Amino acid sequence: MSAPLDIDQLHTFIAIVDTGSFTKAADRIFKTQSAVSMQMRRLEERIGKQLFTKDGRGNRLTNEGEKLMNYARRIIRLNDEAIAAFDDNRLEGTLRIGTPDDYADRYMPEIIGRFAKTHPNVELYIVCEPSVSLAEKMARGELDIALVTHNPRARISDVVRTEPLCWVASANHPLRDNAPVPLAVGRRDCHWRQLACSALDADGRDYQVLFTSWSSTVIASAVLAGMAVSVLPESALRTGMKVLTASDGFPPLPPVQIGLMKRPGISPSLANAITDHISACLDNISLTAVATDDLDSDVKSYPKMPRLRAGHMLPGW
Repeated sequence: MSAPLDIDQLHTFIAIVDTGSFTKAADRIFKTQSAVSMQMRRLEERIGKQLFTKDGRGNRLTNEGEKLMNYARRIIRLNDEAIAAFDDNRLEGTLRIGTPDDYADRYMPEIIGRFAKTHPNVELYIVCEPSVSLAEKMARGELDIALVTHNPRARISDVVRTEPLCWVASANHPLRDNAPVPLAVGRRDCHWRQLACSALDADGRDYQVLFTSWSSTVIASAVLAGMAVSVLPESALRTGMKVLTASDGFPPLPPVQIGLMKRPGISPSLANAITDHISACLDNISLTAVATDDLDSDVKSYPKMPRLRAGHMLPGW
């Protein structure tokens, strides 16, 4: 019988992936760098595969490392749930979480479900508002955690996910040729709206904002009805949508990032508990979560972005 994987080694492995380096991982898990390196050598010996490869001054995951990462997070999560189920000193209290409604639709069901199983004595108070409003509530101490669109020009947050931003239209309603692009977007301070308009301006493409709303449901409805074009992250693509590319006359867009804000003074145990669940759940989300058989072929062939961990930044952001 094969020897089981070592939980402590998997914790160290995940710390390296999340921080981006052996040195930072050592600081996070309170081990020496040599101890971290030794654990990874033993884990590689146990797996029989190389998990990291040199990338300049840093290290990046090999294909085998990417495969193990998914298993490692699931093993650690299940291990933590099992321990919590028999813990008489469970976390208690209220945790106030803020999220835009589109993030709530896509991410919160799994986050809430897993957190409730692990910490049944913690009451979750969820607020759904735009990132701008959530940042203001965080500044006033009205929220403990906020999942927001990362925008370093407007607010400070830790990046927990990066993915492509796509131009989308209805797959069943063709766009009018030689007409201004009809847009359905958020309000003027919406970061995605600003990226879309800036890209069209730089490309010299005429456009007209026809629908403005903070509601992701309203925006998606306008797109699916063939009334407008919008921009959505890859994980938000829906059945009946078509991704528009350069061949359709649409300029490329920069990727978007999801950020996590934490209230200073929040209980570290509560903060770590929910942020661990958020990071793990966001890691598990991909385009495969959508019914890809029903999507337009351009959606299914859209190039994938590497998912970045907390603390990783893209050049120019």
